[in-house]
Amino acid sequence: MPGAASLPALQALLRCPESDELGSLEYFIPLADPLAVDAAQLEGLPLERMVCTVPAALLSDDAVQKHCKRLADRGLRLLADGEAGITAAQAGIRGLDVDCAETLPTALAMLTLPGPHLARNATDEVRAGECRKAGFTLFRGELPRVKEHDAGQGDGTSRKRLLALLGLLAQDADSRELETLLKQDPALSFQLLKLVNSAAFAPNSKPIHNFGQAINLLGRRQLQRWLQLLLYARQQTDGPANPLLPLAALRAAQMESLCKLRDGDRDEQDQAFLVGVFSLLDVLLAMPMAEIVSALNLDLDVVAALLDRSGELGEMLALAEMHEPQASALRDVGIDNETYWRSLLQAYQWALQVSRNV
Repeated sequence: MPGAASLPALQALLRCPESDELGSLEYFIPLADPLAVDAAQLEGLPLERMVCTVPAALLSDDAVQKHCKRLADRGLRLLADGEAGITAAQAGIRGLDVDCAETLPTALAMLTLPGPHLARNATDEVRAGECRKAGFTLFRGELPRVKEHDAGQGDGTSRKRLLALLGLLAQDADSRELETLLKQDPALSFQLLKLVNSAAFAPNSKPIHNFGQAINLLGRRQLQRWLQLLLYARQQTDGPANPLLPLAALRAAQMESLCKLRDGDRDEQDQAFLVGVFSLLDVLLAMPMAEIVSALNLDLDVVAALLDRSGELGEMLALAEMHEPQASALRDVGIDNETYWRSLLQAYQWALQVSRNV
């Protein structure tokens, strides 16, 4: 959970209904000034789900050390943002939150604290492996821009079929046309039937075995949305989960939420959702985005957003891609800080539903 927030805003955020829907997920919250947090105000917050980071440079101050220790004694878990020594342990700090893009902390700094330790910006598999070897177990940052699976490797027929399906979805094609292509793709067909037979959609009904039943159960609008996301689940049924799937779901849901907050109508919300899903197609297909959009009959606003991050959709997409949005970026799309975080909570709720059912 990037970005700093005042304690009253944080209390309101973590007590809102959307927060409860996130289950046991933990919040990682930076504390730019730990002295501004009154230990008594922690009452009622879900401390078991909160991890706060404190700038390591502040821990040399005796007042900050003692105050952090009081917060830790009240049950708030703390990490040091940057390399910290024995002063961190004295302040009740449990682990490190470090930018590992260029250097790693010393072994002594890692061993001084019990952990877990969080690595930021380990953006390739080699660096991530080095971080794991050093003792990091938590990671935050962009996914490596590599081929996640074989969607774009050597199977021209599969790629053409996938692009054709994307085109049909974008054009609101007839359900029978979708069925025809789905039947040619066993992996995608399996994922769709698995979804509609999950407890989230059919807890008490008979098993669904054909696409007509699946379309009737989901409805046309939801079918299109789930199919757009299921494209990221093209893998062997016993293979590892595709890390692009929850990220695509998160972007799509937040794009829709931001559009709704800006009074966008239902069609505009669907378009925003589509932009969020399609924003990772270049990674999924291992090909330039320009080639992808040229193969699809997309609205010009969607094309501009995907290629240049321009227009209203492009502004929202750029915001959804940010880990730490600045106030100016929020002003550009006409929302305040609390509204942004509520939209992100709703997006995480949707992404969790996707991850659990696909």
